[in-house]
This record gives sequence, structure tokens and C-alpha cells, in this order.
Amino acid sequence: MATIRMKPVKTPDLFLECFCISPDVFAGKTPTEISRLEVREGKARNELGDFFDIAGSSGKTAEETDIFIDGDCSRVKYIGSKMTAGSVTVNGNADMYVGGWMKGGSIHVRGNVDSFCGLAMEGGEIQIDGNAQNYVGCAYRGDWRGMRGGTIRINGSAGNDIGTFMLGGTIIIEKDAFIHISTHAEGGTVVIKGDVQSRVGGQMVKGDIYVFGTIEHMLPGFKEIGTVDKNILGQSMKFRHFIGDLGERHPKKKGREIYGNLYLRAS
Repeated sequence: MATIRMKPVKTPDLFLECFCISPDVFAGKTPTEISRLEVREGKARNELGDFFDIAGSSGKTAEETDIFIDGDCSRVKYIGSKMTAGSVTVNGNADMYVGGWMKGGSIHVRGNVDSFCGLAMEGGEIQIDGNAQNYVGCAYRGDWRGMRGGTIRINGSAGNDIGTFMLGGTIIIEKDAFIHISTHAEGGTVVIKGDVQSRVGGQMVKGDIYVFGTIEHMLPGFKEIGTVDKNILGQSMKFRHFIGDLGERHPKKKGREIYGNLYLRAS
């Protein structure tokens, strides 16, 4: 694999929009050509090389191209946006829209990320070593198509609106989440290994939610139907099984309604 190495050399006054930081865009280009790619700071159009030192070599294709960013990118948006293959590693924090509309490849952020990580993601893998803010794996504002495939793993905690309008794929939060999990979901799996405060599965039609910790306030649209033994992420445990959201219209299969599933670890 060929690697392009980037190091931040200038902190933008405003947040920097970098749709170009992607193996798909970098593939087949020299470091000089990559440094001339357009980025935006507010209304101003700049070049990527104005903010990063760029070295190394890219592969002929996205699949053969790795990007390694060594430094803080907490004011850099859209890293890995729409990528289809290859890898991106950020040795630090990153701003909003990491892996937005991603279709393949892998992203690893060795720090925290802001909101909209994995926005409308269709495939690939995202790993965040720290915490994530809000709207992980959700739909774009005004759209109904959230995450459709791939895997997002947050090794820390996450904020609210996780998996909103989710259609497929898997989101794993290793610690806690706040409120609004899988709102409007029509598929996919969300695993919260810690605690959640409330509003879990609101207006959910299909999909699965697993909570290993506690839910402080359960929604009234979920009905407990029993306990089940499940093996999830290599762990076997007993869960209380709820179906819902009963206030929504649900599709039928062989004459039976299909509900969303909420699995709460049994104490």
C-alpha cells in the first residue's frame, strides 16, 4: 500500500471543509498535485497545501492508497467523505462529517470526533478511539436515508440522535449514549454497552437495539414480551426483549407484523 502522509502546519481561523481528503481523490496524484486541491474556509477558497505538509506517494487506485494525518484535525470537516476504498488514519481529533456518505474502506481516528460521523454511510468501517458527539450514523438534515451499511465503532461515549433514520449497518458504542437512539429506524443494529438516558427507539419500525447497561426512562411505545439469550459481539447474555414502537405502522411478513426489537440486558 502506498501512503500519503499529512501534517497540519496551520490552524484555520474558521472550520476547514476538506472534501478532498479521500483515497479516491488522492489516488494517482503526486504530493504536489494533492497540495493544490481546493479546500474552503468559509467563503474563501484555498489549497490543501496551505494547511498541511504533504509527502509520500499515492497508489494507482483508492484501494491501494492510505492516508495518514499526524496531528490535530479538530477544525477539519469531511475527512473520508464519500470514500469507496483505501484507508484514512487521523492521529488526533477530527471535526464533523468523518466518513460521511462513505461506501468502503476504513477510517481510524485516534481521538475524538464531532457530530455526523458516518452520516448516510453505506459501507466500510469507522473506528473512533475516543468520544463522538451527536448524530452518529444518521441521515442528512431533511433526508430520510440514514446509515445503510458498514460498521461504526465508538470506543468512548456518544451524544444524542444515534442511528436516526437508520436502514442498515451496525453502530457500536462502547460506553454511554445520551438520548434518541434509532429514532425512525427501519433497519440496522445499534449496540450501547453502557447506559442510555431516554428516548430509545422512538418511532422505530424495524431494526435491533441492544443496551448492556440501563435505560433511565423507557418509552411507552415498547412492550416487554419476555427474556431471550443472545450472543452479541462475542458475548452471551440474557436480555429483556421489548418490541415497538407500537405507535407506528409496521410491515407484515406472512401475515404477521414486524416490529423493532429492543434488548435490555437482564439484571
